[in-house]
Amino acid sequence: MSKVALIAGASGITGSNAARALIADGWKVYGLARKPDAGVPGVVPIAADLLDPGSLWHALQDVAPSHVFITTWMRQTTEAENIRVNAAMVRNLLEALSAGRHVRHVALVTGLKHYLGPFDAYAREGVLPPTPLRESRPRLDVENFYYAQEDEVYAAAARDGFGWSIHRPHTVIGKAVGNAMNLGTTLAVYASICKETGRPFRWPGSEAQWKGLSDVTDARVLAQQLVWAAKTPAARNQAFNIVNGDIFRWSWLWGWLADWFGVKAVGFDGTLHPLEAEMAGDGPLWRDIAQRHGLVEPDLTRLASPWHTDLDLGRPIEVMTDMANSRKLGFTAYQATDESFFDLFTQLRADRLIP
Repeated sequence: MSKVALIAGASGITGSNAARALIADGWKVYGLARKPDAGVPGVVPIAADLLDPGSLWHALQDVAPSHVFITTWMRQTTEAENIRVNAAMVRNLLEALSAGRHVRHVALVTGLKHYLGPFDAYAREGVLPPTPLRESRPRLDVENFYYAQEDEVYAAAARDGFGWSIHRPHTVIGKAVGNAMNLGTTLAVYASICKETGRPFRWPGSEAQWKGLSDVTDARVLAQQLVWAAKTPAARNQAFNIVNGDIFRWSWLWGWLADWFGVKAVGFDGTLHPLEAEMAGDGPLWRDIAQRHGLVEPDLTRLASPWHTDLDLGRPIEVMTDMANSRKLGFTAYQATDESFFDLFTQLRADRLIP
């Protein structure tokens, strides 16, 4: 099997971990981004803008990937704009690769908004699905940019004859600076601020999330599934949920996270305390913390995404995920969730991103 991968979004949480997994498995890996970095040794950087068909054609004319991994998106102010922009990114990339007819598999990473609804209708009454969330659930009757991205993949597959896989993680836990959805690092930064200021590490979310069952997706487990699907014929043209394989309650995990940082945990007190408001004025404070501790990223907005963490932790239902599709086909990867967080925190500290 030809093993040449092109990753759109190779510097993000998902893309960087996919790159490491593919390289370890003997693949040649190209990483496409507007400003590609050298964060993963062995990745061949390609600079191109997914919204500029001309730049894509020029950058990819001498690249012949057998497998394409789409792990990126761009947040817009409305769902209509999310659909327009993110569908165009997928369409432009696959059209730029179409003439060579060398692509045999395209993997698209989306997420649980497939079941919970888009940002402006996220997990609200009236669109709440039964849990655990199953791959067999039909699409919601709402606009959703994940659906638009999928449809672009399906159309290109019909045109060019490649197979595809769709991967739907829950909250992805892993390191990436500048990532738009980064709950693990957001909580690490919040806890670090609490440690420095003496604030309590206060639960920001809903009672349902605090008391209910939940799961998350370690970026390393998602990477394993991406490689597995690319190499497994029976995985062709299927959608897969992907989570760690365990479940937890925030009511006890929250205290474990607080203990790691040596801060006081405060649980649900009857009301929401959104992190977006809690951390709104912490930019100058973080810059001071970074200077005093010799941290490499003084810009709080490059590390924390409180708006997305609030979406996840503020849901009015518990959310856990069924992985029947890939389990039945033999995918057995497992990761303990507490270790996902602790491994991330250790890496962030070693890389001087938190004190």
